[in-house]
Amino acid sequence: MSQPNAQPRPRRKGFYLLPNLLTTAALFSGFYAIIAAIDGQFVPAAIAIYVAIVLDGLDGRVARMTSTESDFGKEYDSLSDMVAFGLAPAVVVYQWSVVPLAEYDDAWGRIGWLVAFLFTAAAAMRLARFNSRPPSTDRRFFEGLPSPSAAALVAGLVWVGTVNEIDGLPALLAGLSITAFAGLCMVSLLHYYGFKDLNLGGRVRFTHLLIIPAVFMLISLNPPLVLFLGFFLYSLSGPALWVVRRRRRQRLHDEARQPDVDVDGGADADTDTYGTETDAGTGDAGAEADSARARGEDGSAR
Repeated sequence: MSQPNAQPRPRRKGFYLLPNLLTTAALFSGFYAIIAAIDGQFVPAAIAIYVAIVLDGLDGRVARMTSTESDFGKEYDSLSDMVAFGLAPAVVVYQWSVVPLAEYDDAWGRIGWLVAFLFTAAAAMRLARFNSRPPSTDRRFFEGLPSPSAAALVAGLVWVGTVNEIDGLPALLAGLSITAFAGLCMVSLLHYYGFKDLNLGGRVRFTHLLIIPAVFMLISLNPPLVLFLGFFLYSLSGPALWVVRRRRRQRLHDEARQPDVDVDGGADADTDTYGTETDAGTGDAGAEADSARARGEDGSAR
């Protein structure tokens, strides 16, 4: 027999294992990328960043599918993203492009670590802005380049440069420019398509399934080059979309300011007016001439 005033048992505190396990794996991949870059293993470091990107995309989906979302998981995921997509790419590209030349000139070293810090700070600001702002009404687009895409761009550059044995000044210039570009895109107000309106659980046509093996076949041809070019084109889509929207707004603004003038009607009105005035003037002149002749005839009679 239950007591009427019995207090409900307090809910036992704990954390969901599966999504946080994936988040921990993403954090480990980012940390491994840093260690591998310090040891000069740049290809494993770049691959580890891509692995972290895959794991970061899985933990959120798994949490939503299994209804295991929590505030702890969101905060933990943000800290993991900061390490894997903010700190790890900056350290990897610094070790690959700047450290070999920093021994010859200290100026390169100072410029290099400043650009690397710019990328890290931009990633932190991008994550803080994403977490603090309310969800946008248009969920199709991100505001600023997502930090995983920026990390993939930098990691792809290091992977391509290592495989093709690019070093020295070309590696330094490429590393500094791509890293600075990715960092500025993250904190910008540019809009990037987020692919959130794709219904992965819905039915698709059988021919659309061919896209999946086609993508894998394309990546398998040259993984570092294809991945780098893919994320580089995605990073350019934000400025391209801004230009397209700006031109569209300018065209609509010009069309709104242009007055609606009926050229043919206006010309006809002018012609009728002038014709009426001319006829009236001719009639008046004729009347005056007839009066003059009448006065002359009267004078002759007198």
